[in-house]
Amino acid sequence: MNSIPDSAGFTLSGGRIGVLVIHGFTGSPVTIRPWAEFLNKSGYTINAPCLPGHGSSWEELNQTTWQDWFAEIEKSYLDLQGKCDRVFIAGFSMGAALALRLCQIRGAEVEGLIILNPAIRDRRFILKFTPILKYLIPSVKKGPTDIAKPNPPKHSYGRTPLKALDSLRKFWKLVEADLYLIDLPLMVAYSINDHAVDPENSTTIIDNVFSVDIREIIFEKSFHNVPLDYDAEQLNIESKVFIEDVLSGALKRGTDFNERDLVDAEFDSIVSGLSLDQSSPTTYLDQLDQIETSEKFTAPNPKAIDLDNTQRIFIALLGASFLYFIAYLFLDFKIYGPWPAVLGFLSSVAVIIWRTARAEDDFDDGATL
Repeated sequence: MNSIPDSAGFTLSGGRIGVLVIHGFTGSPVTIRPWAEFLNKSGYTINAPCLPGHGSSWEELNQTTWQDWFAEIEKSYLDLQGKCDRVFIAGFSMGAALALRLCQIRGAEVEGLIILNPAIRDRRFILKFTPILKYLIPSVKKGPTDIAKPNPPKHSYGRTPLKALDSLRKFWKLVEADLYLIDLPLMVAYSINDHAVDPENSTTIIDNVFSVDIREIIFEKSFHNVPLDYDAEQLNIESKVFIEDVLSGALKRGTDFNERDLVDAEFDSIVSGLSLDQSSPTTYLDQLDQIETSEKFTAPNPKAIDLDNTQRIFIALLGASFLYFIAYLFLDFKIYGPWPAVLGFLSSVAVIIWRTARAEDDFDDGATL
């Protein structure tokens, strides 16, 4: 049974032009339904699947991976392609990352790409610990609402499952590394007041794709979930105009494959020796390898630190302080407030530094005379 009302995927019949609309992480088709319905009223056939693990419970989502989500997207795309002559892809948040990946693989078959508040990275420091935390904490409480408009419908989970999030972070790296494969007409729309996804994601995409016709749309009133927010009408109109401009030929595909091959060849020539002249007996990199060992810098080789029992105890206390702080932030563990973690951290760092300090005579510049 779905925990989010009306969260099942849906298909809306229209003309011979199709649009695949993809929702985001922990969300559901509820988040993009008004957007999809507007495009359908404009004459387009719509496929809006519900990704595996979504629309039901965060526990179920935690049993899925990005491969499961992408397989569902590719299946929906092929179904839409069988019904329509020309197909566009539209993705929101993580759905934008899935849309990008689909176009990196099948871009030659797709007419145009619309991405809304795309997520391909998250630089928050705490997420670096996700590969470890997923074994200790199954989920964390989500932050503030992603919609500025009051009284939005229930559209996503209230918690973020960490195993699924860790899989998503791996997927982001794959998508970002292959952005250069995107060369079709592109519309990038994003909110400047997005509290869920940093707008830097959008600028990173714009700066790294090979598309020559990129339409950048900025929303000022909405938070993350624009289709349910104040700028929904602007999103609808801009999406419709973009599709019409691609169909009319006003927006064209970017660089062709031969030009990309030339760029790759030039890059390879730089790496292999800064020259395409194969008659040269040596390359620049070869010359670097010929530098005599005596001229190279010899790195310092300090003594390894030998930890005593006191240091080991306070290192363990440092780890316990960190885990307490994580519990305080995400598990509503408010018994003593954050102070045990703060005091444990400060005292541990102070003792570890004090016990690790060496006598002044132990320090040298690492040089060998």
